[in-house]
Amino acid sequence: MFFISKLIWLLAQPLSIAFLLSALAALFGLFGLRKLSGMSALLCALTLFVTLYTTAGALALQSLEARYPKPATDPADLSCTIILGGAFESEVTAARGGIEFNQAADRFIEAGRLALQFPQSRILISGGDGSFSGVYEGEAQASERFFTAFGIAADRVVKENTSRTTYENTLNTAEILKQRGFSDCALITSAFHMPRSVALFQKAGIAVRPWPTDFRTSGIVSAKLDFTQPALNAQLTATAAREWMAVLGYRFAGRIDSIKAP
Repeated sequence: MFFISKLIWLLAQPLSIAFLLSALAALFGLFGLRKLSGMSALLCALTLFVTLYTTAGALALQSLEARYPKPATDPADLSCTIILGGAFESEVTAARGGIEFNQAADRFIEAGRLALQFPQSRILISGGDGSFSGVYEGEAQASERFFTAFGIAADRVVKENTSRTTYENTLNTAEILKQRGFSDCALITSAFHMPRSVALFQKAGIAVRPWPTDFRTSGIVSAKLDFTQPALNAQLTATAAREWMAVLGYRFAGRIDSIKAP
């Protein structure tokens, strides 16, 4: 299932769809099917225009981020923090050494801040090697180096090294929580990823405190044309499309019931 989901996403992301439509337009043109060729070319152009020059992606992402707002204050007490993987550039780290983060680095920055604020709390990191090859160091393992570099003792870090998807994150983390007796943990992940993550923990019967970070939108985005930042628009659209596809897929498979905040 892991590899199937990866392959589906390779084909279903907006720019891949645009490429496939352009290829179909050329193929239909070679066989003299002008109407089909023109329709494919038009759909390709429309896909590219919406992806690159509108705020459609930002709006779709913003609707997910709005479900669990950023906490206004720190909790009075915190015994456990769960961090879902997805913030490390595993290939770059493996080749160059050190610790290299991607855009989701806020997950670990915020977790580090909370760890210093609540020195008695434990940190559970869930994330293995989510690459096709499976030859890279898991995120849970790499994160120990990050925390110890900032003076957070390694014995506070609990590592879950095997999960490759959010669904596996939840199953494996739930088992560790039960084994160790951890409860009422703060769940840290990207804001757009929080609704699906919380829904999975709810389905597993595990109560968590949503602690979203890594917001990608301002929260006040409106529907409009935007010719100023096509690369960013494409990135936001791809991220939104992937997350919404995952939400629908998980809902269809019965892995979650709803992504509505309580």
